[in-house]
Amino acid sequence: MATASQPIERGAARAWNEVNPWLVAIAVMTSTFMEVLDTTVVNVSLPHIAGSLSATTDEATWALTSYLVANAIILPMTGWLANFFGRKRLLLFSVVGFTASSFLCGLAPTLPLLIIFRCIQGACGGGLQPLSQAILMEVFPPQDRGKAMGFWGLGIVVAPMLGPVLGGWLTDSYSWRWVFYINVPIGILAVFLTSIFVFDPAYIKRSTAKIDFWGMGYLALGIACLQIVLDKGQEDDWFSSNFIRTLCVLTIIGLTAFIIRELTTEHPVVDLSVFKIRTYATGVFLMTVLGFVLYGSTVLIPLLLQTLLGYPALQAGIAMLPRGLGSFVAMPVVGALLAKVKAHYLLVCGVLLGAFAMWRLSHLTMDVGYWNFFGALIWQGVGMGLIFIPLTTITNDPIPLERMGNATSIFNLMRNIGASIGISMVQTIQTRHAQIHVNTLTANVTPSNLQAQGLVNGVKSMMMAQGGADAATAQRMANGMVENIIRQQAAIMSFNDIFWLLAIMFLAMLPFILLMRPPRKKAGAVMMH
Repeated sequence: MATASQPIERGAARAWNEVNPWLVAIAVMTSTFMEVLDTTVVNVSLPHIAGSLSATTDEATWALTSYLVANAIILPMTGWLANFFGRKRLLLFSVVGFTASSFLCGLAPTLPLLIIFRCIQGACGGGLQPLSQAILMEVFPPQDRGKAMGFWGLGIVVAPMLGPVLGGWLTDSYSWRWVFYINVPIGILAVFLTSIFVFDPAYIKRSTAKIDFWGMGYLALGIACLQIVLDKGQEDDWFSSNFIRTLCVLTIIGLTAFIIRELTTEHPVVDLSVFKIRTYATGVFLMTVLGFVLYGSTVLIPLLLQTLLGYPALQAGIAMLPRGLGSFVAMPVVGALLAKVKAHYLLVCGVLLGAFAMWRLSHLTMDVGYWNFFGALIWQGVGMGLIFIPLTTITNDPIPLERMGNATSIFNLMRNIGASIGISMVQTIQTRHAQIHVNTLTANVTPSNLQAQGLVNGVKSMMMAQGGADAATAQRMANGMVENIIRQQAAIMSFNDIFWLLAIMFLAMLPFILLMRPPRKKAGAVMMH
C-alpha cells in the first residue's frame, strides 16, 4: 500500500543516482580535509599564541585540548544526530559552524575566548569525518568503495602530515591567526559543494524517538575526562597528580555507566550492538591500534628532529612529507587494486611494510640525517595506504546502510582515541626510557672503564690546549661535555626503543586480520534503487 512518504523517498533515491558519485566525494572530502588538517596545524603555533595572548605555553595547550575534547564527544553521536536532524542538514550545519568558529578563533583577543571558540570548532568538526565516510560508503557500489576510500583516505592520512608544515609556514610568514583564517575559503567552498551535490538517502527520516539525555551525559563525561587525561597526563606526571587521578575515576564511572545505559535503553544515542558483527568489531580494534602507531610516530619523529638534531619546527614538518607522499601515491593505486586483489592480501602487505619502516627507524644514531628518515617514511606512507583503505572497506562492508552512520561514528572515534593514547604513551615512554639509559650509561663512566676515561681525558686535554684553562676547570668542562653526550645517546636509544615497540605492534595486528570476512564484490541489497 502506498504511503505519503514514498514519493519523497523515491525522489531522494533518484537524487543520489542522478549525481556523479565523484562529485559527492569531492564535496564531502573538502570539509573532511579541512577538519583533519586542523587537528595538527595549530600545534607549531602554540608558542606564538601564548606570546600573543599573554599566556604560558602550558596554558595555550588548552587550545588543543578543548578542541579534541569537544570533537571526541560529538564523534560517536553523529549517526544519531544525522537521523534526528537529517544528514545533509547536519553536514551543512557542521561545515558552517566549523568555518564561522575558525574565523572567530582568528579574531580571539584573549586565551579564554580562543578556548571557547575552539570548543565550538571541535564540536562542529566532530561529525565531519563519520558523515563523509558514511555518505561515500552509500553513494558508491561495493565494487567501487575501494576507490572511494582511497580518495577519502588521502585527506585522513595526508592532512595530519601537512598540518605542521602549513602551520609553521603561515605562522612564520604571516601570523598564527592565519592558521584559522585559512579555513574560511575552504569552508565556503565546502558549503557550496555540499548544498548542490549531497542528498539524504531514502531511509534517513527525522527521528521521533525519545532523546537519550542520560546516554549523552555519560558519554560526554567519560570521553571528556579520558581526552583530558591523555592530553595532560604526561605534563602532570600522570598518577602523581590528584587532578589526573580524579579524572581517571570519572572516566571509568562515565564510560561504564554509558555502556550499561546504551545496552539497556530502547533508543540508544550510540548503538553498540554493531560490535556483535565480528568483522566490524575486529576492524575497529585494528583501526585503534593503527591510530596509536600512526599518530604516535607522527609526534615522535618531529620531537626527535627538534630536540636532538636542532631542526626548526618548519623543517621538522617538511621532513615528515615523504610519508604523506608515499600515502598520496599509494592510496589511489590501492583503491583501484581492491576491486581485483583480495583485500586481506593488501592489508597484510601494508602491516608488514609498516613494521619494516618502524624497524628501519629503530637503528638511528646521533649521526642521523634527513635522508635516513626519507626511505623509511616513504615505505611507511605506502604501508598506510595498503592498510587504511582495505581495513576501512572490510570493516564497514557488513554494516546495513541504515546503520552506517552509527558504525562510521564509532570507527572514527576509536581511531582518534587510539591516536590520543599513542601520542601520550610515546612521549611518556621516551622520557622514562631516556632516564633509564642515562642511569645505565652514567654507571659505566668509572675509573676502570678505559674507553670512558679516554673520552674524558681527551676532552680535558683539548680544553686545556685550546682555551688555556687550568686542570680543574678543564676537568669540569670535560665532565659537562661527557654528560651531554650521555644524555644525547640516552635520548636516541629511547627513540629506538619506541620504534621497536611500534614495529612489534604492527606485527601483532596480523593474526586479527584472519578474523575478518572478505568484503562483497557486487552491489546487492546494500544499494538504494
